[in-house]
Amino acid sequence: MSKKNKPDNRGFVFSTDPNFQFEEERMEEETLSANQQKLRIRLETKHRGGKTVSLITGFIGKEVDLEELGKKLKSFCGTGGSAKDGEIIVQGDHRDKILQWLLKNGYSQSKKT
Repeated sequence: MSKKNKPDNRGFVFSTDPNFQFEEERMEEETLSANQQKLRIRLETKHRGGKTVSLITGFIGKEVDLEELGKKLKSFCGTGGSAKDGEIIVQGDHRDKILQWLLKNGYSQSKKT
């Protein structure tokens, strides 16, 4: 099977266009320093079976660094969660604890819009 017809991680399996080419995945960006990150913390319940989660978005950097930050935040809050797709999900309403930890560790506070 030729390379252009192999499935990729976005769900494409086959194209009838003879000139179709998969877009090359871009290289991960270098992780910005803590004081340059513009993280947003919000509370979310949609599509989670009524469960509340604290969602941290806006992280710019490598997936490994995102997972490491997520692990530290989950440990500090004493709860579970996940880190993927540029977001950190912490189970429960821990916005104040997360903000406290981020400020203590050099992350700047962005203005709310």
